[in-house]
Amino acid sequence: MSEPRPVVGVGVVVVDGGRILLAQRGKDPGRGKWAVPGGTVRYGETIRDAARREMLEETGLTVEVGDVCWVGESIGHGPDPAWHFCIVDFYARVIEGVPAAGDDAADLRWVDERQARALDLVPTMPSLLDIVFAA
Repeated sequence: MSEPRPVVGVGVVVVDGGRILLAQRGKDPGRGKWAVPGGTVRYGETIRDAARREMLEETGLTVEVGDVCWVGESIGHGPDPAWHFCIVDFYARVIEGVPAAGDDAADLRWVDERQARALDLVPTMPSLLDIVFAA
C-alpha cells in the first residue's frame, strides 16, 4: 500500500468593481463553506489548465489565467489527516460566460470585502482576502 501524498489544488480569483466571485462548496471537505472557485489538478494537466477547467466547471465562465495570487495548504485535523491539499490560487480575467453554479459549487456570489469576511469561509480564505483587498 502506498503512502498518502498531498494533492495539488488550484483556485481562481476574479475581482470586478471591488467585488470577488466566491463559490459555496457543495462537497467535502468544507461543504457549505465559501471560497474562490477551484479544485484539484488532474494527472498530466498543468496547474493553469486546471484553473481554467475548474472555473468553467464550477461557474460557467471562461477565464484568462494570470499571475499567482496566493500559495498555501489545507491539512485536515489530527495525526492521520483526512486531506492534505497544496493550493495555488491565480488571478484571472473573465473572457466570456454568465456565472452559474455548477459541478462542485452549490452557489456563487459576487461580494465586496466586508460581505466576503461575513461568510462562513474555508480556513485559507482570510489570508487570501488580505492579499486581494490590500490596496
